[in-house]
Amino acid sequence: MHHFFADPADITDRDIYIRGEDHNHIKNVLRMKPGETLSVSDGISGNEYRCHIEDFEGGAVHCRLDFIKEADTELPAEIFVFQCIPKSDKMELVIQKAVELGAAEIIPVASKRCIAHYEGRKAEDRVRRWNQIAKGAAKQSMRARIPEVRKIMGFEEALSYAGKCDVRIIPYELAEGFNTTREIIDPLKEGSSIAVFIGPEGGFAEEEIEKAKEHDIVPVTLGHRILRTETAAMVVLSWLIYRFEK
Repeated sequence: MHHFFADPADITDRDIYIRGEDHNHIKNVLRMKPGETLSVSDGISGNEYRCHIEDFEGGAVHCRLDFIKEADTELPAEIFVFQCIPKSDKMELVIQKAVELGAAEIIPVASKRCIAHYEGRKAEDRVRRWNQIAKGAAKQSMRARIPEVRKIMGFEEALSYAGKCDVRIIPYELAEGFNTTREIIDPLKEGSSIAVFIGPEGGFAEEEIEKAKEHDIVPVTLGHRILRTETAAMVVLSWLIYRFEK
């Protein structure tokens, strides 16, 4: 079943209107017809609205609501992925997979060893593009909410932003002992908020790790192998899925 997002103002107790790019996608790309069913979320409430197409009216798909179900596609914990910006289009892959795996937010971080740098209008355009990637991944994975990709933050700003989270970890290749990783992940409870810092291709500088420790962010190991930056977030998210999914 195809899944889309609609503005909460366009959802009533009887009718749903889907506008913008999704209207064009439904009508001209998927070529869906009146009577066909689809799934809609408002991106906020966590509800999933099952409906069928009633008609195409102007610039909107008019759907008739069939029933509402509480979505079960969200993790019972909030995971904030602080991804240091990698080169090329790797950031798009990280965002896509992080959304599919249940991340609540993705925060791009400009750390010392980042190769890619974006400023001004270029940074705004890049973040806009990343949010489009997040929306597409949320639709594909039938998420009830669209995780936001925040503005690019400097490393110290990101450390401060992570302070709102209950648990904060930073995978680091020189961290010792998998027991520390287990001791942090095993006791996590539903409703927890978890900040995960992922380094760029060159890893974190030693002074960045020390700064992280000052903000009570714990260095952990992901195992005996060195992982690519685009792999590391997926590993941590997979652990957390195993910990929280029922």
